[in-house]
Amino acid sequence: MNLPNKLTLLRVILIPFFLVMMYVDAIPLHFLWALVIFAAASLTDMLDGKIARARGLVTNFGKFLDPLADKVLVITALTVFVELKEFRMSAIPLVIIIAREFMVSGLRLLAAEEGVVIAAGIWGKLKTAFTMVTIVGVMAYLSLAYDFGLAVPDFVKTWILGALIWISTALTIISGLVYLKGCWKYIDGDK
Repeated sequence: MNLPNKLTLLRVILIPFFLVMMYVDAIPLHFLWALVIFAAASLTDMLDGKIARARGLVTNFGKFLDPLADKVLVITALTVFVELKEFRMSAIPLVIIIAREFMVSGLRLLAAEEGVVIAAGIWGKLKTAFTMVTIVGVMAYLSLAYDFGLAVPDFVKTWILGALIWISTALTIISGLVYLKGCWKYIDGDK
């Protein structure tokens, strides 16, 4: 297994550790540890693709696991935010993000039946990066407010972090529509 694939696999392995840190209050600085784990996992997303392309190490395993690892990492964090008492996020952005991921996966399958592999476009990459930065922002808030007991103003949670989540959701919708438009030719109502 090459280095980019090991980094992608590491991202998947880090997800249960992220969950443990998010939920186990008995662990000192558990939100900070969750932040560190999520940030490290996000960095592997940036590194694996760059290394794979630069060194000619692109594999089918990487093409399969990399986008899956991204989706599971982001959806895991957002799902936790929906039920977390310290930062309760609306389920609406989560549902939109999950629906977009199902749509894109379905479109990729249709394109694959035609022998076409569709790489992530700029809108998808922007959506992923912005969403990961937003999650890091929420995690930083949780760590400062609850691990360290700092008095973070309510507008940070309500307005700033809330706005970042809705901007991520808007980017999700835009990237999904761009993807749908680009793949429309693979959707044939007569087949």
